[in-house]
Amino acid sequence: MAIRFASLGSGSKGNGTLVASGDHCLLVDCGFTIKETERRMARLGLSPAELSAILVTHEHSDHMAGVGPLARKYQLPVYLTPGTLRARDFGALPAVQLIEGHQPFAVGDIQVTPVAVPHDAREAAQFVFRSRGSSLGLLTDLGTITPHVESHYGDCDALVLEANHDPMMLAQGPYPPSLKRRVGGAYGHLSNQQAAGFLQRIGSQRLQHLVVAHISEKNNSLELARAALGDAAAQAANCIFACQQEGFDWLQIEKAE
Repeated sequence: MAIRFASLGSGSKGNGTLVASGDHCLLVDCGFTIKETERRMARLGLSPAELSAILVTHEHSDHMAGVGPLARKYQLPVYLTPGTLRARDFGALPAVQLIEGHQPFAVGDIQVTPVAVPHDAREAAQFVFRSRGSSLGLLTDLGTITPHVESHYGDCDALVLEANHDPMMLAQGPYPPSLKRRVGGAYGHLSNQQAAGFLQRIGSQRLQHLVVAHISEKNNSLELARAALGDAAAQAANCIFACQQEGFDWLQIEKAE
């Protein structure tokens, strides 16, 4: 079986993405309590005891608040960059696997390529996963699409892509000026238009699944995201929009011919 993936939730109130292939399942980020993580995983037919490891993209609380407690309860190894480990107190972890220099590594038969991204964090990483002839890219929590980033995601069979905010809503919204500058800046989050431009450049026709994720509940709407992504999203075979409360259910990537 090629890669399948699902989400526990996507947004500023908590994030977690499951990536599975064969006998291995990875949890990318955990921004929920143990009880909430267990509940959300049960909805997807899994227990944390079935996880092979936790991967952490960066140290912001909506991505890492539950990592330490979950890892300790279920004795899970945690993969993260040295900068992310130093940036926050994760508490005692059962096993730490440092991602050095964003070099690829493997967990079982899942090959993981960390990708350095511009975000207001110590040493943020996003990930591309490959297994059994299929590939999945996770790309959220970055303020700019750099050539380095773009070079890693052009051949993915499925993509989870941030479309965090609408620039006009952000400008007119409730955030204080400093937070507006951070979110909309080069080290913040991707706007709908940035996400659309990225899809146009890499070409979305090969995507079996496109998941639009990390949509702000205060500075964006599904209608604005859909309108901005337009034809670029429509060219993917399947396009869905992840939500904060439900994330999204399992999606299966078919093995590329």
